[in-house]
Amino acid sequence: MLPYFTTHFGNAASRAHAYGWSAESAVELARETIASYIGAADPKELVFTSGATESNNLAIKGVAESLGSRGKHIVTTAIEHKSVIDSCRHVERQGFEVSYVAVGSDGIVDPGAINEALRDDTILVSVMLVNNEVGTVQPLQEIGAITRDRGILLHSDAVQGLGKTPFDVESMNVDLASVTAHKIYGPKGCGALYVRKKNPRVRLIAQVDGGGHERGLRSGTLNVPAIAGFGKSVELLCEEGPRENERLASLRDQLEAGIVSSLEGVTINGSTSHRHPGNSNLSFEGVTSDSLMMAIKEIAVSSGAACSSASLEPSYVLRAMGVPEHLAKASIRFGIGRGNTSDEIGRAGRIVIRAVQTLREQLAGSLAADG
Repeated sequence: MLPYFTTHFGNAASRAHAYGWSAESAVELARETIASYIGAADPKELVFTSGATESNNLAIKGVAESLGSRGKHIVTTAIEHKSVIDSCRHVERQGFEVSYVAVGSDGIVDPGAINEALRDDTILVSVMLVNNEVGTVQPLQEIGAITRDRGILLHSDAVQGLGKTPFDVESMNVDLASVTAHKIYGPKGCGALYVRKKNPRVRLIAQVDGGGHERGLRSGTLNVPAIAGFGKSVELLCEEGPRENERLASLRDQLEAGIVSSLEGVTINGSTSHRHPGNSNLSFEGVTSDSLMMAIKEIAVSSGAACSSASLEPSYVLRAMGVPEHLAKASIRFGIGRGNTSDEIGRAGRIVIRAVQTLREQLAGSLAADG
């Protein structure tokens, strides 16, 4: 990224001089790298954005405005990221109907339930690749077969699962896919939307107007350094991803085994067989997530989605999975990454165990005093 902050400080849209050519070259190299990684047939199917939230907005609102004359029904799941849920709420206010399909207690949607929700006027299905809170991998292959057979577009928020589970837009029949750099150790504030060009060709109405950048789908001067960083992060992911995923899964299993073997009343939320290798969502009977997080300040955890972690409300994802409210309010999400070591995982587990034991003892003492 560094040269594009300084010596190659050109605008990728400036075609009249060498500074612009250099910037454009960096952008196109990243576009080719990312497009190839997700199985896109043409690098031009990738539209750079400011991140996954913008990509999800462009996909859902763009399809709604483009195909609204054909139908006004959209299908999604009850556990999607807020940027998908809120985009769906937005088009509902524009006269569309949205079906929010329930998931099982394992946090996975049944493709049959998606199929049952489809109607003659359905124009789009949006299902995430991996849930950002409980890490469950959704059956996109099966859902894509259904939507392609029915002639309905399929969008996937692939952000959390990129590099952590197989994802190929061609084999999965995905027509639009949102990705972002910071989930794979690239820079924050840089993402992309895959938009299929043929079989079928997806037509969107742009949500940001201006100079007609990115094939007219997203105007605005491109963030060249960040895009170069995004491309490099995907390049590194190609080289190190599979090996790193095995290591992360081992660390996750170490964390869960240490906690579950030392504490009673611990629940692992979501499927334990179809999930992100570095995600662990646990509920601790007899404590609240906010009190536990205050007791383990030296560990970076959250009680829900990172973008909603300031909220004291129980996770809507866990509620949609049927987790009882008292356990939903006692849930902590652990994210394990490439910088973590086995020693750190062991220490984190011991800190959590001591904190839960202390909080439970305090609660028992308080109840005894009141009794």
